[in-house]
Amino acid sequence: MSRRFLLIPLAAAVVIATCWAQRAAACPFCAAVSQTFSEEIASMDAVVIARLVEAPPINQNSQSDEVPKARFQVEQVVKGQSFVDTSRLIETIYFGDAPKGKSFLLMGVDPPKLMWSTPLALTDRSRAYISQLAGVPKEGADRLAFFQNFLEDPEEMLARDAYDEFAKAPYEVVIALEPKMKHGQLVEWITDADVPASRRRLYLTMLGVCGGEQDLPMLEEMLRSSDRKVKGGLDAMIGCYLTLKGADGMPLIENLFLKNEKAEYADTYAAIMALRFHGTETDIIPRERILAGLRHMLERPQLADLVIPDLARWEDWSQMERLVKLFKEADEKSSWVRVPVINYLRACPLPESKKYIEELEKVDPAAVKRANTFFPFGPSAAPTSSEKASSNDESPVAADAQNIAVAIPLAVSSGEPIAAAESVVPAARVTRASPTASVNSPPQSAPNLLTVTVVPWLAGVLLMAVIWTILRGTG
Repeated sequence: MSRRFLLIPLAAAVVIATCWAQRAAACPFCAAVSQTFSEEIASMDAVVIARLVEAPPINQNSQSDEVPKARFQVEQVVKGQSFVDTSRLIETIYFGDAPKGKSFLLMGVDPPKLMWSTPLALTDRSRAYISQLAGVPKEGADRLAFFQNFLEDPEEMLARDAYDEFAKAPYEVVIALEPKMKHGQLVEWITDADVPASRRRLYLTMLGVCGGEQDLPMLEEMLRSSDRKVKGGLDAMIGCYLTLKGADGMPLIENLFLKNEKAEYADTYAAIMALRFHGTETDIIPRERILAGLRHMLERPQLADLVIPDLARWEDWSQMERLVKLFKEADEKSSWVRVPVINYLRACPLPESKKYIEELEKVDPAAVKRANTFFPFGPSAAPTSSEKASSNDESPVAADAQNIAVAIPLAVSSGEPIAAAESVVPAARVTRASPTASVNSPPQSAPNLLTVTVVPWLAGVLLMAVIWTILRGTG
């Protein structure tokens, strides 16, 4: 195998491991576009609002390497009062043509001789927004209440920042905002086809918190629509619908997206993501009912690999023989189902699983080898003849690693870009489990030991391997 192709699985593994590590700490509902103003300000030593007093001079000497700078007078120190001399002008690079007196946001690092960022032009409204950030609560529903007022703001910069604040907030905090949510405004944004799908996901998520039966006809109409813009953010739309409708909403989702072989791949994938969210983060729909819906995908061999990891993660071993049959009958259009099937059998604790693996190894030894090579963590079944090492399956870390090893094939085999997979945003209302909840209750989403230690370590090791391979290739 050439070095160039060796880099592909290594790089993919780094990205996947990193995504898992980040997912544990980030909001699982929305994908933030960028750093928020609050995050940027927190990372700087000094932040000021200043007005332009002297535009950069036009350099007549084209041979000069010096970049002309503009001069700004500080009007308000947002952060770093001790580092900013308000009596002196700030000089920094500026290529715009704003008139003198225009307000800008400047951020500086590395005192005492601060290095200033490229100035960001402010309007009166955005200047007031920046000025208020210091007084906004650091966390909780009251913080989101402030940013809620700027969702879909006429100034795109403020609308984007408000969205990012919601996207990075824990879902429990979004739920706590329910009394202050503006239901009518959310419905208006959701039904506006011009609202970006990413933001619609947020509004559907919020509707799942504050909505009710009166919203179901609207959602059902949108789900049935053939207009791609109307169905923008479909994963969140399905999640929201199931939140409000409960298990009674499953037949519609199954008929539209899971049983329907004419459904577009993107729509089917969105439905699976919504069901996966409900299965892991809520108890609104019984786990068995969700599994029954996912099993319909096994009738569609070319897409069956999308749900096999879920069957394993939720310990649905009833489909073992069915999956073995899928493996044996796989053709060039569905051959990618084979690695997930092997990982399902490796995770299965039933004694038959080992026999099936050995049987399937004779049918396609390369598929079994790929499963063992790229997803080596924690199979609970005993190793086959092709496996040279064993793992301690009693270890909690091994168990958690097994969960990731079973889940990773989804990201790899589905053909979805990792970033796109992370941006899928199903919506649902989380129900807190009681201390006496059954063992089938959804797992908590708190970071586990693997996420905190092993995954970042693995990402680092794989990244070093990638760099080493590149250096050897150029040597």
